[in-house]
Amino acid sequence: MISSRRNPLVRKLRSLSKKEGREQHSSLLLEGTHLLEEALKTNTLPLEVIATVDWFDDHQEVVKKIISRSLLTSVTQNVLEASLSTVTPDGVAAIFPISGLPKLEKAPKHILALDRIQDPGNLGNLFRSALAAEYEVMWLASGADPLNQKVIRSSAGSVLHLPFERFGDSCSSSIEMLVSKLNIAIKNNYQVIGTILPNKHSDKEVKPYWDLDWDLPTVLVLGNEGSGVHSSIETCCTGFVTLPHSSLVDSLNVASAAVPLLLERQRVKMVKGIQQKP
Repeated sequence: MISSRRNPLVRKLRSLSKKEGREQHSSLLLEGTHLLEEALKTNTLPLEVIATVDWFDDHQEVVKKIISRSLLTSVTQNVLEASLSTVTPDGVAAIFPISGLPKLEKAPKHILALDRIQDPGNLGNLFRSALAAEYEVMWLASGADPLNQKVIRSSAGSVLHLPFERFGDSCSSSIEMLVSKLNIAIKNNYQVIGTILPNKHSDKEVKPYWDLDWDLPTVLVLGNEGSGVHSSIETCCTGFVTLPHSSLVDSLNVASAAVPLLLERQRVKMVKGIQQKP
């Protein structure tokens, strides 16, 4: 059992909280039982599971699934607390290979494109909502690192199940790359839909979000928390949807606004299913 905070494992786990460490080890850190359980739903097992003796004793079913293919390392609670970003770890962490992240296997029908989303909590919630809405891939133009611990935690492990592409080393290059991706999508007959305030003028078609045919091949574009969708990206949109709300509020949080938009297709499917029942 590792009991010293000076053990090299502590430094390694700490390094995985940073982009440089993840790139060096080609791995990411999963903190807590829930994220480990989400990892076990994928086709890739963790490389190593680090836990207290009590955690191993209390989770024998999990241990049986991983013992033959994952390294199991016992540590004290103090070592775990020194290694992780979670204030009070629940007894376990796992090292997961970046190569095990999901990959897009066929042309997607529904894509969520995010323009410079900065807040890790917002990005994590967007991953979770997009997965719930059965979107097949997320395009990330710069913004928060999707493998940041706060993103992974707030996504409740959705990052492990939903393919994503993050591009651009700077804001300007990420915008250019997203514009290019959107133009290609338009050539491939996708509707590229942005959000717009109900009272804002546009030369393009504007509909309430429930009037759009979300079952068509679609790229939904959501913008930065402070500045919204960049004008270059907005120009690419083939249409816009509105999300009515009180004038007492200037705008909605991007992760909150995304929920009804992403789930509208699921709502329509559910209603049609109910109507077709005898």
